[in-house]
Amino acid sequence: MSDDRIAKLYPHVPDAQLPRSWSSKDRWQFIKLSRCNLRVHYNGQGKTHKDAASVRATHPVPAACGVYYFEVKIISKGRDGFMGIGLADKTVNMNRLPGWEKDSYGYHGDDGNSFSSSGNGKKYGPTFTTGDIIGCCVNMINKTVFYTKNGINLGVAFTDVPLGLYPTVGLQTPGEVADANFGDRPFVFDIEGYMVECRTKLRREIQSHRSPVPHGENNDLDTVLKKMVFGYMVHHGYCGAAENFAKATNLYFFEDIPSIQNRQKVQKLIMKGLIGDAITLVQELYPALLGNKPELLFKLQIRNFIEMINNLNSSEPQSHPYSIASLMNGSEDSDEKMEIDQKPEIPEGDRQPSRQALEQLLLFGRELAAQNTQDEDLKRQLQEAFSLLAYRDPKQSPIGYLLHANQREQLCADLNSAILESHGLPRQLHWRWRYPKLKTQWVECWRRG
Repeated sequence: MSDDRIAKLYPHVPDAQLPRSWSSKDRWQFIKLSRCNLRVHYNGQGKTHKDAASVRATHPVPAACGVYYFEVKIISKGRDGFMGIGLADKTVNMNRLPGWEKDSYGYHGDDGNSFSSSGNGKKYGPTFTTGDIIGCCVNMINKTVFYTKNGINLGVAFTDVPLGLYPTVGLQTPGEVADANFGDRPFVFDIEGYMVECRTKLRREIQSHRSPVPHGENNDLDTVLKKMVFGYMVHHGYCGAAENFAKATNLYFFEDIPSIQNRQKVQKLIMKGLIGDAITLVQELYPALLGNKPELLFKLQIRNFIEMINNLNSSEPQSHPYSIASLMNGSEDSDEKMEIDQKPEIPEGDRQPSRQALEQLLLFGRELAAQNTQDEDLKRQLQEAFSLLAYRDPKQSPIGYLLHANQREQLCADLNSAILESHGLPRQLHWRWRYPKLKTQWVECWRRG
């Protein structure tokens, strides 16, 4: 019966590609599995957040599902009920609760908060404890995630969620135990009814669309797809590939090749973490751009500060002994230091280079703080960047994801869009008129669902 139930939910996805249990290999050392790897036990000390432990499912959620759902029953909340349920990318550290790391998302039982790639949670739903059943639904059509508690939909928790994430559960204190249901048993929540609603809404949206192709453009699907690929290459600065593709398809450039090459140079510097060099090049190539966009310049400067910490952490494994207080008031011997590890002993010959780098970092940090931005989002980003200084090993901290190379991608995209806009070119790829046509693939996947 369980196989029939799963086949009905996901008729076009092979069973071998679906998450059916927790992975015995893809888990932190404090996680113990039982009952066919569906029951999760916490087996650590649970003294601090460093004792958190998570486990991923055996497979990521297949995109062809359209909508995917699983439930977790809290068998025991243990000592404190520090439990998280959600989704995580394959690269996410399992020594964290879901949601604390970049590309992970979680709903936590102790406070009812939702966490999206950050250690700072947002108020979302009620707390949960022993006996509660928490469901997690991934809607890959509109890229949202919502949770349920004992069969009740709690509303959207996350938006713009990427594909390819794994169901994940995390525990942190002794005695915590949870059971997973990936569809082997009936769900408490009426997921079948929700799927019917999604199909109906999607069909209506497609049927109501009136302008599949702009006036005067070729309606041939092959031509449309070629233009989409070509537009993507040009937009993201893949100059050589775009030139070859244009020759093979008889398409024309809407931007000068030197302009594309310049954008590509800037993007390469950003993605390498050379933010200072990127700022210098942008000011040389587009003198008025950053002056007209002070918020973008400030974002670049914050990222430059983070990259300085990244470089410092890479060159000095013991990290640094200074606190946020020393950053803000200019004193390296402040009595207001946070409670972090004592200053490590560094051989005299190695002390000066590290100290010089630290002084440059602290000076730049004070310059950023002195700008006194009024933008709340920029204030938050700056505070998160400063918070890295509170940890002996920033990369292993709850906000260590800020140091990951993938954090450069959005900044790279924002700067690229700003350059395009300054040239009178579209900031984004205008594919929305084509999107409903592509959406029919989802309907076809669900046609017999």
